Amino acid sequence: MLQSWIKDFQSNITNNISHVGVAPPNIYLDQFNSFLSSLNNKNILLGAQDVGEAEGPRTGEVSSSMLKDFDCSFSIIGHSERRALNFETDQIIKKKLKCLLEKNITPVLCIGESFEQMQSGRTLEALEAQIDNVLKGMHILHDVVIAYEPLWAIGSGKTPNPNDVNHINEYIKDVVQSSTANDFLPKVLYGGSLNAQNASTFFNKKNIDGALVGGASLDGNIFAKIVNEFNRII
Repeated sequence: MLQSWIKDFQSNITNNISHVGVAPPNIYLDQFNSFLSSLNNKNILLGAQDVGEAEGPRTGEVSSSMLKDFDCSFSIIGHSERRALNFETDQIIKKKLKCLLEKNITPVLCIGESFEQMQSGRTLEALEAQIDNVLKGMHILHDVVIAYEPLWAIGSGKTPNPNDVNHINEYIKDVVQSSTANDFLPKVLYGGSLNAQNASTFFNKKNIDGALVGGASLDGNIFAKIVNEFNRII
């Protein structure tokens, strides 16, 4: 499965790409690290889909130290599936963020509103609460990336208007700046039913700094096309 993905990705990716990270399941981290080493392209970063909330004896968890051993540059935290299926709270996510920062691994913090919150006009309120719960008062000296993923758009084929996402991402940047102790300005991605056909409509917006690609990333061909489109636009 992984070898097929790598072959498809490598066959479709353009030369001199940059600003791309790949977060395979943990069991594939070593294989994917070897693949990236063979490419000799420092602009393709290896990441993880999640991290444990602490070091020490926690059977089955993957700690930030372990990710560092695999040369992981970033890790996703707070993904909607982790929040829903593993009952992760903002307090747990904050612990994970701190663990990553201690190892100089970039956290990719996922936030998003439910369909009910969107319908009732409480999107910005919901996002601000999640940001404050995790980042308020923190002095951030290392990169933190925010990924806005509206829960109602993930895997549904429904996407919000790119202009609306642009406005929301601008709001997210303002909230992060006001929440953090040192006015940290993050990069903010968009995730939620993004694909090769609609990617450019999001990448063209000023406050959308990239994408957290979900289902479309499972196909190496499609993921490569999205990466190519992003690198064409930036």
